[in-house]
Amino acid sequence: MTAEIVCVGTEILLGNIVNTNAVYMASGCAEAGMACYYQTVVGDNPERMEEAIKTALGRADIVLINGGLGPTPDDLTTEVAARVFGRKLIMDAGTKEHLIKSVRKYLDTNPLAKFTENNYKMAMVPEGSVLLENANGQAPGIILEDHGKTAILLPGPPNEFRPMFKNQVMPYLMKKSKHAIVSRTVKIVNLGESMVAARIDDLIQSQTNPTIATYAKTGEVHIRITASAGTPDEAEKLLLPLTEEIERRFGNCIFTENEEETLEESCVRLLKERVLTLTTAESCTGGMVASRIVGVAGASDVFLQGLVTYSNEAKKKYLGVNSETLEAHGAVSPETAFEMASHGCKNSGTDVCLATTGIAGPGGGTPEKPVGLVYIACCIGGRTAVKKLNLSGSREKIRTQSAQHALILLHDCILGIADFSAVPDVKGVVK
Repeated sequence: MTAEIVCVGTEILLGNIVNTNAVYMASGCAEAGMACYYQTVVGDNPERMEEAIKTALGRADIVLINGGLGPTPDDLTTEVAARVFGRKLIMDAGTKEHLIKSVRKYLDTNPLAKFTENNYKMAMVPEGSVLLENANGQAPGIILEDHGKTAILLPGPPNEFRPMFKNQVMPYLMKKSKHAIVSRTVKIVNLGESMVAARIDDLIQSQTNPTIATYAKTGEVHIRITASAGTPDEAEKLLLPLTEEIERRFGNCIFTENEEETLEESCVRLLKERVLTLTTAESCTGGMVASRIVGVAGASDVFLQGLVTYSNEAKKKYLGVNSETLEAHGAVSPETAFEMASHGCKNSGTDVCLATTGIAGPGGGTPEKPVGLVYIACCIGGRTAVKKLNLSGSREKIRTQSAQHALILLHDCILGIADFSAVPDVKGVVK
């Protein structure tokens, strides 16, 4: 069975947003065992939208159409899809009631807002369609079926689209499919893509089913293993031996095998498993590390505080960094990073303190300390690891990379595989 993706929105064509929904749908189609040969992006033009949908239906059994279900005049997907399937639009009472409740709730917290009649547009659905509940928004998803062809209309906002796709569309696709494609992603840190590829070159050269592919991310390398079989269980059995071999080769460099789990989620999980508490002490990253940690549900169980100590005075006042250290070595130095982490751990009373200090640019660099020089440090169990980074790129890229490497160091320190041997010569440190 084949599927095709049509994403609607002039904003995508103009580059105003990144089309992450297409990636999510493509991954879902693969997991459901559906071949997907084409993806199309079309603007908010009814004639071109109709042509794109008809073309997709001519090539595929199921067409996933994303975007254009809202209340504004340029939200045309429902009307165009209804015309393609020869259905008239009718008011759905259940959706209308959902809209009224949703709008009333919005008005309660936004007293200056007003209810507008165009909201009812989202309750106009093609006759004979199956509706998908939107628990996170207003416009429902819509399934249209006719003569062996199916169109599935989905809202564009990712916070509405993803839960609907995962919880309602995926089960629908799995029932339709007679073939299963199952993927597992092994996520690796501390090794570059070329090193990872070299280490599994023999597996890549001999691949048949399952197949292997590597993908470079910021500070990470992902190995995707994909197996094809008659059922998901059969595909999982094919994945197991290869997954175990990759685990043997990469060991603690693997931080997760869960496609959905991020590095920060992995760190929070490890902290919880070991009953450890965390403080962050940031300078050049300005709270980016703390923000990523706080973005993890349940982080409050382990994350007690985050300090942004941008000035030397703040480093001394809130972290206890010695004046002598700052005068002798400067704010961007292994000695200062060491004290930010070790003294920060002691002052906060947490088990772990993760620190960053560096020169993000574009100015402020010197021949001795150029832009992109960053030190990260992590104190855990009375031991502190310090790592030097020489980064390049824009200010934002340097800060983003610094935050990523800081989380990698946190991961390594929790597992006890970080290098704790290089201890800077700083005042008051017992070596």
